[in-house]
Amino acid sequence: MKLNETDILLVEDSQDDAELAIHALRREHLTNDIFVVRDGEEALDFLFCRGPFAARSFEHPPKLVLLDLKLPKVDGIEVLKQLKDDPRTKTIPIVILTSSKEDQDLVRTYDLGVNSYIQKPVDFEHFRQTVKTVGMYWTLINQRPAVHEITKSAGQGL
Repeated sequence: MKLNETDILLVEDSQDDAELAIHALRREHLTNDIFVVRDGEEALDFLFCRGPFAARSFEHPPKLVLLDLKLPKVDGIEVLKQLKDDPRTKTIPIVILTSSKEDQDLVRTYDLGVNSYIQKPVDFEHFRQTVKTVGMYWTLINQRPAVHEITKSAGQGL
């Protein structure tokens, strides 16, 4: 897969949860272009086209970021904050997919501009159905502004 063709960036440090999410998305034929990173630092490098992902382009952002909160190196809240603070990445839909039951996490992520917050279901089938629904909405139904419109607006200071 080419990195500039990523539909979904899955930021997940749990191998089991990542495999389950990928399986659910591919089983429903929602996308084949899923890229997985295991920590917040790698997610930021991917999305900001730096380090090992310097060959990526801001003109081809993922259609969706599925972001866990409890991550090594840089936590999900900091990843969310940096993405929503930058005009080049602020319109990328970000869905928190976490096991956190902390009300403060929910409130903080919405304050920072998250698009959706989902607590990971424990049941396998419920988890699969949740990921399927999220993937379908954000990759097929949701409409976003074109990237050139985003960068044009950012250049005008809007």
